Order: sequence, then structure tokens, then C-alpha cells
Amino acid sequence: MPKTQPTAAVLLIGDELLSGRTRDINLQQIATYLAPLGIPVREARTVPDVEDEIVAAVNALRAKYTYVFTTGGIGPTHDDITADAIAKAFGVGISEHPETTAMLAERYKAMNTEYTPARRRMARLPHGATPVANPVSGAPGFQTGNVFTLAGVPQVARAMLEDIGPRLETGAVVHKVTIRGVGLREGDIAEPLGALAKDMPDVAFGSYPWFRSLGDNGVHLVASTIREDLVEEVAAKLEAIIAETGVRPERLEDANT
Repeated sequence: MPKTQPTAAVLLIGDELLSGRTRDINLQQIATYLAPLGIPVREARTVPDVEDEIVAAVNALRAKYTYVFTTGGIGPTHDDITADAIAKAFGVGISEHPETTAMLAERYKAMNTEYTPARRRMARLPHGATPVANPVSGAPGFQTGNVFTLAGVPQVARAMLEDIGPRLETGAVVHKVTIRGVGLREGDIAEPLGALAKDMPDVAFGSYPWFRSLGDNGVHLVASTIREDLVEEVAAKLEAIIAETGVRPERLEDANT
């Protein structure tokens, strides 16, 4: 039996994201981290710091995907309510995690900083949750079932992924090929690209135009598949589609489209 490919969703939490005050990069870095493990991100949502909305989103996503990654709302301030929302979503209590609070107390003592009630909030974990190490600032994230709760600060969130990686059931690696055509227009290749997608159901196709200026515009055609044996075949077919328009196809390595 072929191995079922695991999937992931990312839930971004915070009023500051929805207001535009903060620009998110966590989705990108989580998806980039998971891709080589064969765990594609299939959905992303952004919700405000409202407990009921966080709970509803967590429960919807954890039922649909293998893994859910949340970011934001686990700091020391009054609006950091993610831990409470995760506990509510799983129907469990929440309290200070003994090992975590001892670790944080020792860390703040070493920094000659008071371990205040606000800072103790970061030691509160849903019952049954497992801490996720934070080598940057100490205060951990946590795993509850198939939900991983990370900090919102990108540097910290990325560091936490290193502790999460070994816990994940990885899937087949997704192989990607990108062919671009400078000066190409999407309308020129829409029909043959659609036909190719029907002929090759094991491949996911994407078309991504860019326009920076006259002479610096075109389309990236991206194909993704877990079948490594199809990579060269699909690359040749995409190149042929572009060439048919009179545009010279260019194959890119690890392109950012």
C-alpha cells in the first residue's frame, strides 16, 4: 500500500496581522521548512485575538489536516490567549507546567530578572501538552495532539521548528520544476496548460505571471509532483508549450515565483 501523504495547515493568530501593523512571514518559513519533509501546507487562515474564533479555527483545521501549526499569542500580556484557546479546543484544563516554570524561573534568575506573574503565564500549558523547545528566548511552544503552537516572533517560531521536525511523520518528497517565459502572457498558454493538467493527474500545475515593467514581464509555470520519474517529462512538456508561442523557455533552479 502506498504511504498516505501527510498535510498541514497554518493558523496565524493576532489582531496586528489583520490590521496590517505586522507583516507575516511565518507562513512562508513554516511551508518552506515542511516542504522537504513531504508535508505540504494545504490551507492557511488568519484570525484575531478572539478566543471563540481561535477555538473554531483550531477544531476545523485539526480535523481536516494531519498537522496544524499556530503562531502568535503565547507571550506574557493580557491579549496572549492562544494557550487558553487551545485548551478549550481540546476540552482540557490549563495550568503551569512544572518543568517549564522551573526552567523559566532559573533562566530569569540567571538574567537577574524578576520572574513576575506575567512571565509565569508563559509556563501555562494545556493539560497533556508537550513543550516545544525555544532555544532563542526560553519560553516554549507546545504540542497538543496534532496541533503545534509556536510563538509569533519569526525568529523564535523558526527555531521551534527544529524541535518539532523529528516528531513529524514525513511523506513523500515533493519535486518541483519551474519554467518561465519572458514576455509570455497567461492567455497564450491557458488552453494547452489546462489540457496538460488533465493528461497528468499526478502533477499539480501553477501559472504565476509577473510584471515589473515593459520588457520585464512574463509567466512562471510551476509543476509539483511526488513522482520523481515525471519531473523531466513534465519539464519538457512545459518547455514545449512555451516554445509554441515563440517565446524561449528558461528552466529555473529553486525559483521563487
